[in-house]
Amino acid sequence: MIMARFVLCPFGSGGDVNPFIWLGKLLRARGHEVVVVTVPMFDEVVKRAGLEFHGVGVREEYEALIRDPRLWQPLIGTGLVFQAAAKGMRPFFEAIREEVAKGKAGEVVVAAPFQNVAGRLAREVLKVPLVTVHLQPIAMFSVHDRAVFVQGMKWLAKLPWWVKRVMFSLPNPADVFLAPEIKKLCAEHGVKAPKRVLREWLHSPDGDLCLWPEWFAEKQRDWPEKAVAVGFPLEDLSGQFVWPEGLREFLDAGDKPVLLTAGTGNAQAREFFEVGLRACEKLGRRALVGTRYREQMPEVLPDWARWFEYLPFGELLPEVAAMVHHGGIGTMSQAFAAGVPQVVVPMAHDQPDNGARMERLSAGRVAARLGALEKVLSGVLESKEIRKGCAQVAGWCTEDRSAERAVDVMEGVINYGGD
Repeated sequence: MIMARFVLCPFGSGGDVNPFIWLGKLLRARGHEVVVVTVPMFDEVVKRAGLEFHGVGVREEYEALIRDPRLWQPLIGTGLVFQAAAKGMRPFFEAIREEVAKGKAGEVVVAAPFQNVAGRLAREVLKVPLVTVHLQPIAMFSVHDRAVFVQGMKWLAKLPWWVKRVMFSLPNPADVFLAPEIKKLCAEHGVKAPKRVLREWLHSPDGDLCLWPEWFAEKQRDWPEKAVAVGFPLEDLSGQFVWPEGLREFLDAGDKPVLLTAGTGNAQAREFFEVGLRACEKLGRRALVGTRYREQMPEVLPDWARWFEYLPFGELLPEVAAMVHHGGIGTMSQAFAAGVPQVVVPMAHDQPDNGARMERLSAGRVAARLGALEKVLSGVLESKEIRKGCAQVAGWCTEDRSAERAVDVMEGVINYGGD
């Protein structure tokens, strides 16, 4: 096996970056060189994982995006993400080019999510193989899948395939926000720009790595032939952090608590936590709250609740009664692996679809609005059906060979080269 240089280019919050750290650690263990190219705020966690780091952009700009309340509005939030991707395209491309130059010709592989289109630009300009890493099934835009794009509009998932094809052909945020910068950069480097970004650059000709198991979203006949669903990455960085002070004492002081979390990058979840804490109080349940934004908490928490900036899900989840969260796929997969009942309160992006898939597995329920949270949480805590479903998916998680299969996909593109 040729030892290659892998240039990993995640884009987004901690939930988007952690899977690439998981992937990088696997590749590093195989003897490959690995560098992670992303925004500066992830410098420390990447280096703690034993990987090289190349920062792109300004930390303050990323924090400003995270704190923009529009980020968590359906459809509008997606547009903001693509605007940020367009702004970062040139600096990301330059960083990728610099890191590719450090490897030997034919022994460098780039991996990036679709929205970080600098990865695809690098493939076309630098002639290096690219693996597009899809973190959520909704990103495949399959006309045959039952994907839920907007909460409360599940009927869209039931439309005939040809209607969905027409819908997917309409103007979308990727074409609106990414196309102008892509055309400009392609012209500068003498390569052909895509006529439609989503249709032509969503998947890499060299391979797609889908980080979920087929029992969560099975392969559809309109997926690319080289798209492989390998399983969940289940990376929570727990080995990099000390067990939070006071957490063990709280867990040992009473019944299993309900865990409330709205995602690593959600700075707009004050109401979510207020309603969640109130629901726990009415149900007589202790509560754990995980968020790095202390300002989202009441000034004084009751003695039956505790807040922590960081919680190691992999170690903690077996000790909680249920998890209430936003529906991020990283959070959800950790709960699957631990066999913990879930309540999902979808906000935007892939969250409605992830919640719908969780419900089909009988591993939890969706609270379509915060006002329904108390009732839904009560039902989940008492449901034998959900406990059975949780035990089943936890068993499936132990059977998945996600690490082995992910490395196979990545190593399989070495020396493929760009077209």
